[in-house]
Amino acid sequence: MTDTTNPLGLDEHSHGAGVQVPDSKRDARTRSFDVADFPVPHGREEEWRFSPVRKLSDFFTDAASESKLTTKGDLPEGISVEEISLEAAQELGILEPEDRAAVVAANRASTVTHYSVPANTELSGAAIIHADGTGDDISHGHVVVSVGANAKATVVIEHEGLARHSELVSLVVGDGADVTFVSLQLWDDASQHLGQHDAIVGKDAKLKHIAISLGGDIVRLNTNVRYSAAGGEAELLGLYFADAGQHFEHRTYIDHNTPKATSNVHYKGALQGKDARSVWIGDVLIRPEALDIDTYELNRNLILSDGARADSVPNLEIETGDIAGAGHASSTGRFDEEHLFYLMSRGIPEEVARQLVVRGFFNEVIQKIQVPEIEEVLNERIEEELSRSVL
Repeated sequence: MTDTTNPLGLDEHSHGAGVQVPDSKRDARTRSFDVADFPVPHGREEEWRFSPVRKLSDFFTDAASESKLTTKGDLPEGISVEEISLEAAQELGILEPEDRAAVVAANRASTVTHYSVPANTELSGAAIIHADGTGDDISHGHVVVSVGANAKATVVIEHEGLARHSELVSLVVGDGADVTFVSLQLWDDASQHLGQHDAIVGKDAKLKHIAISLGGDIVRLNTNVRYSAAGGEAELLGLYFADAGQHFEHRTYIDHNTPKATSNVHYKGALQGKDARSVWIGDVLIRPEALDIDTYELNRNLILSDGARADSVPNLEIETGDIAGAGHASSTGRFDEEHLFYLMSRGIPEEVARQLVVRGFFNEVIQKIQVPEIEEVLNERIEEELSRSVL
């Protein structure tokens, strides 16, 4: 069917009971904390074929680095932070990495920074962690966020400055917990950032993962979700605005391995300027045991100038017919000229009208974020992007 609410000509389709999609072997990828299990990427692998691998060779080198981000936190009462070992992190039930850069980061990080929220605790406000780059040497980081049963927490990591940073972020969401995690990329233009974010979602728990990329030369984030018991909910939101020469790549993977779970993925991006590039890859695997699940993934891209390119690839593997629903959609296009004409016909100058269209395009995702602590920052940065607009 056609989505008539989408001005960019989006085509979408859904899958119901009895529909089988050929196996793409998404689950066949290696998972391990051993660097030796991952060969150095050459760029022809499925998971790296859209990435500028030659520019990222340092991230695959298994070597120690003295460089690290400078962090400071504005932490509300109820959340604690400690430095633990990789072995202690594994005992918390974190998932194993799925690519070489992430496993190198996990092994070469000087320590694991563990943010913990006890069971039955509700944070009074968001925990805001500022992570600032200190130079162009490779830095490695491993952050674990564990939230106990029936707790409620919002954790925001805000990246700024100049850095070449590789990270593994591990989220452990306890039974009945409600967790919002935000990764905000506001890097200087020359920064490079590779990250893998892995989440395990407990029984009847809720996870909202938000990835916002507005700065940096290359940003590549993988977000992977699995469920430890039935009834979990996962919502993955993303927003990015790529300027000339920037490469923003976001990959999501929902592994539906339990019954009665839900997932919703919604990413939006705008691109302007020569060689502005975005990549979104969305994988969903529905295993035979994932009965009565419901999943949907959506990516929309708005091209604002010639020379920009957006790749959008949704993938859906269904191994059972007993599901509530599954669907995916993606689109890439330019302005809706009818919307533009409508605004201009009411006396709004064309440049202002075009900026209003872009703001409206992003607003659908922004309204879903619902983290007041970052809304002002987000709106300011989008305004900065629009002020440099080549519309």
